[in-house]
Amino acid sequence: MKNYLGRMIVLVNDYEAAAKFYEKNFGFHRLFDTTSPEGERYLHLGTKGENVLGIWLMLATGAEQQQKVGHQTGGAPLMVIYTSDIIELYQQLIVNKVQISKKPMLGDSFRFLHCLDLYGNELVVVELN
Repeated sequence: MKNYLGRMIVLVNDYEAAAKFYEKNFGFHRLFDTTSPEGERYLHLGTKGENVLGIWLMLATGAEQQQKVGHQTGGAPLMVIYTSDIIELYQQLIVNKVQISKKPMLGDSFRFLHCLDLYGNELVVVELN
């Protein structure tokens, strides 16, 4: 038996705006994008590869879900994104006017920053050595 993580769900108000944010800033690709006969859209983003962890963008419906957009983790970070170059990514985020909530921390054994997505969810970006 083989088990692995598949998708994390992120509530959004606009599929295309959210997809463009992750595509433009983190280089994510559309892994799956289809609409069911009932009109439900399934839009998954992530990096390329087999068994890749990804983001499933889910349109918030109803008042309760809409209130949770940008706050679905109660103020804790929503996700961790790994990068091979924190400084290059930081510069890209600045150019793209992404809000940085914690500037790069560059230690001997760690390199990370925090930024916000377009809804205010906190993302932790970590450079792996």
